Amino acid sequence: MNETIFALSSGMPPAAIAVIRISGPSAGVALQALAGRMPKPRQASLALLKDQDGQALDHALILWFPGPATATGEDLAELHLHGGRAVVAAVERRLEEMDGLRPALAGEFTRRSFMNGRIDLAEAEGLADLLSAETESQRVQALAMASGHISRAVEQWQDRLLMLMAYAEAELNFSDEDDVDGGDIVSTKIVHGMKDLASEWNAWLSRPVAEIISEGLSVVIAGPPNAGKSTLINALAQRELAIVSPIAGTTRDVVETTLSLGGIAMRFSDTAGIRAEAADAIETIGIDRAKAAVERADILLWLGDGGDAPAHDQLVRVAAQSDRRSKQENWSEIEAQADIVISAATGEGLEMLHDHIVALARNILPNEGEASLRRRQRAALLQARQWLQVPSDSRESNDLILLAERLRLASVSLSELTGGNGVEAMLDALFGRFCIGK
Repeated sequence: MNETIFALSSGMPPAAIAVIRISGPSAGVALQALAGRMPKPRQASLALLKDQDGQALDHALILWFPGPATATGEDLAELHLHGGRAVVAAVERRLEEMDGLRPALAGEFTRRSFMNGRIDLAEAEGLADLLSAETESQRVQALAMASGHISRAVEQWQDRLLMLMAYAEAELNFSDEDDVDGGDIVSTKIVHGMKDLASEWNAWLSRPVAEIISEGLSVVIAGPPNAGKSTLINALAQRELAIVSPIAGTTRDVVETTLSLGGIAMRFSDTAGIRAEAADAIETIGIDRAKAAVERADILLWLGDGGDAPAHDQLVRVAAQSDRRSKQENWSEIEAQADIVISAATGEGLEMLHDHIVALARNILPNEGEASLRRRQRAALLQARQWLQVPSDSRESNDLILLAERLRLASVSLSELTGGNGVEAMLDALFGRFCIGK
């Protein structure tokens, strides 16, 4: 934190503009050395940047942001250069020659912002997801986290916990004062407050984890051999992803591809045909993997006889290969049990299947305006809720000392959502997801 860092924070050259950021205690010294003067804070100014021999490097816009009210919480300078490779390389070389300056590590600007209290951990995680967002649903979810949706909720919850703790402390330390309620009244008020908070957290915990949006919903295509699974995933992906063959057992492993349907990221998986008797040991392994994929699926597309479909909350029975109706002996039974009839070869029913999958996905994902918790945050909130769960008829429900301790432990667990307690071990992994200039 005592070192000054710099990095290219825009796209790789060549480009119209290249932005180099400098953050740390020597940022002003570096800007003065390059431009020969200091501009007014937060006002863009045109300057001729020079090397240590006075030779021109580039005509650039320079900006100066004195800390701590900056993106990183430190003194910060920006150089808006012409975006040629040689220009960027020359300026970076000049910065590296200066005492106390070094190139930034991946995510180091954002890590300094977190360490200096400019953003909290939940906002940093949201920013990481925003940088990697590829679909509309990923962008909306990540922007809500990066904008402090979860952080504001945690702040309100902490305030309510603090108020409940204050009730307990007032009774424990000032019970002889006239304006302090009696012990039974206070303990009842605290227990009710704890139940209200736990109930509110239940609503958050009932939402799907945020990783479902960032990693994509799992849509598994399963069924018996030769049901048209590989043909379907090729049609959805619009490329030859899986081998299509009339030979049963051709697909031996799970073939996965990521697609965006209706602005929602989804991971489609083609699986080995599931049947009672495998031809060999390799096919047996493929069938086992197919069954495991079915169990993990968020949405299951079952091709074949609907009566053989496994139980699943989001099951779509698909009668595939409708173009081969006349060649399938039990087609009428398959069609009668199906939710959707398709032909990947002719395109029949594919648009209907597409819309049906999107509708199921929207039911699984959080409603618009709702933020979801990441697995790490969910675990912290589960722990906090556990501390608030006190049986109303237990001795503990009337013991203010024990109630106060439960409230304190819930507050500690809650602070882990935003990085206030015990999160050092995962910081390197988080900020390593960022690019160098972030």
